[in-house]
Amino acid sequence: MAALVIAEHDNASIKGATLNTVAAAAQCGGEVHVLVAGANAGAAAQAAAAIAGVAKVLQADAPALAHGLAENVAAQVVGLAKSYNHILFPATTNGKNIAPRVAALLDVAQISDATRIVSADTFERPIYAGNAIATVQSSDAIKVITVRTTAFDPVAASGGSAAVESVSPVADSGKSVFQGAEIAKLERPELTSAKIIVSGGRALGSSEKFDEVLVPLADKLGAALGASRAAVDAGYAPNDWQVGQTGKIVAPQLYIAVGISGAIQHLAGMKDSKVIVAINKDPEAPIFSVADYGLEADLFAAVPELVAAL
Repeated sequence: MAALVIAEHDNASIKGATLNTVAAAAQCGGEVHVLVAGANAGAAAQAAAAIAGVAKVLQADAPALAHGLAENVAAQVVGLAKSYNHILFPATTNGKNIAPRVAALLDVAQISDATRIVSADTFERPIYAGNAIATVQSSDAIKVITVRTTAFDPVAASGGSAAVESVSPVADSGKSVFQGAEIAKLERPELTSAKIIVSGGRALGSSEKFDEVLVPLADKLGAALGASRAAVDAGYAPNDWQVGQTGKIVAPQLYIAVGISGAIQHLAGMKDSKVIVAINKDPEAPIFSVADYGLEADLFAAVPELVAAL
């Protein structure tokens, strides 16, 4: 019995979500192998080989795999699938793009957003925006799983000494073509990997107030900036800052929610944070039900006072 983790990488390094997924794979029983599908991705393969608990790294290298196009990566995974009982992807944008294709091609049911490995064939996953946990048992010979990375502590990125084995890359499917990418240069930590997040809601009133009130606090704390869906829809913050069921799932050490009421969709994306601080003038705001520390106050007065005190 062995599990195959599909690595997220940039052809030079391994992304943090892979470490959480390896941790989940280790609980499935048996060896953990990692697939690095890319182009000129030798450095990423070596980084994968150093991950603690990884027994083998499979490297598929070809121009058609350079940008992680879902059709090509899925075909690569399916070609290797018969050797594995479990195939695991991080439940990220890329993982959610590729995993359903793999499951369909293998004619198996996908297990989405797994938060706990109960046994080799039984898993837990949240439903109804996290208000209920479903226990799912699969009789499929190959289990295709996406892993909610915030539910598993990452394994160490170093300490392993796995062998790297080259595998034959698949031919380009021709179904999609990479046209280009606009990469945002972040001066702050990435939202999904930040240890501290400062998030704002619709109560801030404008994008100008969002910057005026939240940026100084985030600067003081070295934090990433997040936002509720209401704030994003109102144009106060960019789309990639959205935290919640339809945004990004985060679990930082400290999450500060400013002017966020705490709709169920937002709570689903951040309630696993280690410490939650809420600032809201509405004493009935649902955010206070999950907050470790709550401050009932006008955010326009409270946040500048907090910044001054730091």
